[in-house]
Amino acid sequence: MIKIDLITGFLGSGKTTFIKKYATYLLQQGMNIGILENDFGAVNVDAMLLQDILGDHCTLEMVAGGCDADCHRRRFKTKLIAMGMCGYDRVLVEPSGIFDMDEFFDALHESPLDRWYEIGNVITIVDADLEQTLSESSRYLLASQVAQAGALLYSHVQEVSSEKLISTKNYVDQSFEILHTEKKPTPSITLEKNWDDLTDADFKAILSSGYHSADYAKLWFDDKKTYDSLYFMNMDFTEEFLKESCTKILNDPACGKVFRIKGFQKLSDGSWISLNVTHQKTEIQPIPNGQAILIVIGEGLNQAAIEGYWGKSNI
Repeated sequence: MIKIDLITGFLGSGKTTFIKKYATYLLQQGMNIGILENDFGAVNVDAMLLQDILGDHCTLEMVAGGCDADCHRRRFKTKLIAMGMCGYDRVLVEPSGIFDMDEFFDALHESPLDRWYEIGNVITIVDADLEQTLSESSRYLLASQVAQAGALLYSHVQEVSSEKLISTKNYVDQSFEILHTEKKPTPSITLEKNWDDLTDADFKAILSSGYHSADYAKLWFDDKKTYDSLYFMNMDFTEEFLKESCTKILNDPACGKVFRIKGFQKLSDGSWISLNVTHQKTEIQPIPNGQAILIVIGEGLNQAAIEGYWGKSNI
């Protein structure tokens, strides 16, 4: 059977960055791996950031959103069926940060996937600088992701103080109250270190961390109504304007509760940059090529207010 790992975490936690490191380790062990990007929005930006690890032994598939929940689940299952016939040793699934964990477990327990795949690990990423004013629905998603994790990894640890890390861990622990579970979830392994310092022993521990079947109260909400994503294509912005405008949008209540702005921009000299902006950090990096798109993700987004900064969206 094919081992399948779920790499989950709230918006902007660093899932794609971890997958690049994890996949590199697996390739070094001689594995053939498939990566499935299962995104909330209709356009998957994170997939483009994985291009440099792809090759004969590592391929990438995508399931984009932009449809109703049932349609999205069918696409997810259909893609896994197709990948089941590709000879992979292991499949890595990276969902959106606003992903319902039950979707993964329910799909893997349905025929024919239950005959082809064996759930390996649930790896949950939490930003050490996590925003601590999440809504009830967002906090529920965070708690459910951690509750079923075999491995819990804190990202950006080297960028925060020890006091901030402790505060984040306390916030995560307190979030379990929303699950109304009798037993506090305990991952098999928790790592709080700079990912550049991850060792072979760390990866081996992650690879055998497994997952937990948490028993908790389900919070019913319509994520398609609760969460929004807006797309802006073919915009002609400078890097400096992007930094300034993204900061303003994130901090303008009129725009809604914006969690993350991500995408790519082609500069006037023909070069490309990738953009990943949250309340905690702004990451802008050069990339070989991209797609001219900016995506705003959040709750209760006000398109008109955001267009006041950027102009009309093209999709």
